[in-house]
Amino acid sequence: MTYGPTTTEGPAPAVSDNQNLLAEQRRALILDEVRRRGGVRVNELTRRLNVSDMTVRRDLDALARQGVVEKVHGGAVPVAEARTHEPGFEAKSALEPGAKEDIARVAAAMAAPGSAIALSGGTTTYAVARWLLDVPDLTVVTNSVRVADVFHSAPAPEPGGGPRPGAATVVLTGGVRTPSDALVGPVADQAIGMLHFDVLFLGVHGVSVEAGLSTPNLAEAETNRRLIRSARRVVVVADHTKWGKVALSSFARLEEVDTLVTDAGVSEGVRAAMAEHLPGLVVAGREAGLAGAAGPADERRRDGA
Repeated sequence: MTYGPTTTEGPAPAVSDNQNLLAEQRRALILDEVRRRGGVRVNELTRRLNVSDMTVRRDLDALARQGVVEKVHGGAVPVAEARTHEPGFEAKSALEPGAKEDIARVAAAMAAPGSAIALSGGTTTYAVARWLLDVPDLTVVTNSVRVADVFHSAPAPEPGGGPRPGAATVVLTGGVRTPSDALVGPVADQAIGMLHFDVLFLGVHGVSVEAGLSTPNLAEAETNRRLIRSARRVVVVADHTKWGKVALSSFARLEEVDTLVTDAGVSEGVRAAMAEHLPGLVVAGREAGLAGAAGPADERRRDGA
């Protein structure tokens, strides 16, 4: 097997002091380099990251187990994923759990008590739902079986049992179930089209400047469009592994998103590129920081919402 293109426009971003990086951060840098260049060699990574050959090989082993790179002689290349491939919920749950928790914690703080919110299907929105359990008096609309179960199964806070004070009212749309346990199709679309939300928390399969937000499921793409049209504010939750992915069907431009919450694994180059197209880009977690604006855009109203 041969490597893909290894030339890029301009020099590669400098990496310094990476001997002090945590394994998760280092692997995120390696994955970003693999995707950006189409392939990397072990000796190049040892020089750039200032770590041992053995450390790089362990990192590549870990990334290969996650299914995001393929090891080849002397290095690694990206895994060529079919644009129609849709992993199941359990498979996706095992990927980047720490990043999803960081994102969920920050995103959930954007839901005001007493508001009407919507959550799409996905493992990151599932994490957001768990952080929303203590926000009082929410009305929650979701097309995710897993998200609905978070609220329905939430234990009573008092030993005596009984309903949670200010517990969320949950509306689960009907529809056809996808591999990721989302309900999609005409039934879901009709139900969503009659409702209006203060905030939509939206999970995605892929995010890119060119293709915007995308999913491998055509029916889910239309259901996501309905969710976006019904929301006053759209908050996309996507960890760094979603950057640069393009699935079969695009359903929204980046400019249609009010705030995108990602994790600290996203590279500075991606942050800069996305900040040019997103009204608000929030980076959650260790060494997070903030790019873009999260002010006026968060308050804008959508026609018909």
